[in-house]
Amino acid sequence: MEGVLVSGEADVPVAGSCARCLEPVEDTLELDFQELFAYSGSTTEATSEEDEVRRIEGDFLDLEPMVRDAVVLALPLSPVCTDDCRGLCVDCGRRLDDLPPDHTHEVIDPRWAGLAGRFESSSGIPGDAEPEEN
Repeated sequence: MEGVLVSGEADVPVAGSCARCLEPVEDTLELDFQELFAYSGSTTEATSEEDEVRRIEGDFLDLEPMVRDAVVLALPLSPVCTDDCRGLCVDCGRRLDDLPPDHTHEVIDPRWAGLAGRFESSSGIPGDAEPEEN
């Protein structure tokens, strides 16, 4: 007597990017929903002014806002392509799952970078300079 109770299921295709490696992610959300659409002038509409009550407008029900709200609430906060996705390498930006397990980058401390340049020009051993010809 207060309105129309709508309940149902929806299968919604969703697409996005993995939060770790930025690969495309596609999935289907299966949603169950139940919502009361109140008649104009019903006691449900009058008693819950501060709550969001969906209303029947004319002879039709607009289900799009209800389904959209259900989809937004069901979406994961950080979607991932797989549960064990390792993400991207912080140095080269390539996907870690595609790289070998021993993938590393030589990182030189900027405080010692000047000395590293000096040793690259010589043999690498301090004091191991070529003797000068007299």
